[in-house]
Amino acid sequence: MTKSGSDLVAEAKARVIEIDAANAIVQKAKGDTVFLDVREPNEWNLGHVPDAVHIPRGQLEGNVEGVLDRARNIVIYCAGGSRSALAADTLRQMGYEHVTSLKGGFRGWAESGGDIED
Repeated sequence: MTKSGSDLVAEAKARVIEIDAANAIVQKAKGDTVFLDVREPNEWNLGHVPDAVHIPRGQLEGNVEGVLDRARNIVIYCAGGSRSALAADTLRQMGYEHVTSLKGGFRGWAESGGDIED
């Protein structure tokens, strides 16, 4: 059976927990959650969640271990929520237990008034 990219994203979203921007902002304020930006460097350079860890989606599997503790709460975001769902699904399979995907991505974060660092 052939699957499209949107099929893969839909399947990933069915397997992961998504968090909306309002709840992500609350998580950020608590200070016990790591934000992982999986966008490309040019996107990161335009602005990102303060103190976020940056690992582009294409480099995630090879670079995440040793950077993020499997026991930490992690909110993953991209531009709109598709790449972050795929990344959250991947980390879940790698044994990261407390992973969520930011629904609406960085765009939703910014539109909801989340802090942005240049």
